[in-house]
Amino acid sequence: MSQIINFAHRGASGVCPENTMAAFRKALELGATGIETDVQMTKDGKLVLIHDETLQRTTGVQGWVKDYTLEEIRKLDAGSWFSEEFRGERIPTLEELLELTKDRGTIVNIELKIGAVQYPGLEEKVIETIRSFGMEKQIVISSFNHYSLVKCKSIAPEIHTGILYIEGLYKAWEYGQSVGADALHALKYAVLPEWVEEARACGIVYHPWTVNEPEEMKRLIAAKVAGIITDYPDMLNELLRTEGV
Repeated sequence: MSQIINFAHRGASGVCPENTMAAFRKALELGATGIETDVQMTKDGKLVLIHDETLQRTTGVQGWVKDYTLEEIRKLDAGSWFSEEFRGERIPTLEELLELTKDRGTIVNIELKIGAVQYPGLEEKVIETIRSFGMEKQIVISSFNHYSLVKCKSIAPEIHTGILYIEGLYKAWEYGQSVGADALHALKYAVLPEWVEEARACGIVYHPWTVNEPEEMKRLIAAKVAGIITDYPDMLNELLRTEGV
């Protein structure tokens, strides 16, 4: 089995509506060994998996996630925007994804969406949920909000964290050490083999995103990254097999 984690970005979002149970199940069928998702909080404090802070793009409904209760959000159609085949897909909860992946050994990368909207207590709720499933060793918590990641480490040092960033972060591994991170979730262009090696020497690994081209996948496999985040886990799975990784 490949040592590189095949993270399905928002599930198999190249062929299914992102961040739905259909996308997560399909990702596992296509060979994903990891799933990447985004977590936000409803008006009544429930954890739901959706990328945008607003509901418009994936449900066609106006408004912010934070202003709807879970019951209201569960009535929305999160699938037909992608294809009529998926009409009726719902926005899932974090618990549903953890239930799906717990006994499979799947690594779940949970991105905390805590920027445009501040969700008081989000870190604590996510960690409490992870612990309730006993999945501390199967989780990577990531975010562009690095203060949030430091908070997570202070609450749960046993859970891995990954700093999300775009590019141009000088000696990212040294910065990663300063915030207690275990992984660098860098935009795919911000990854070079020598940086991967230097990071590994510091005990930090790379999980670049979002990698959808075969040549980019091959380059990053050759660079010996620890994981690759992609919309097409089947494509990456095939390359990992043929490359003998």
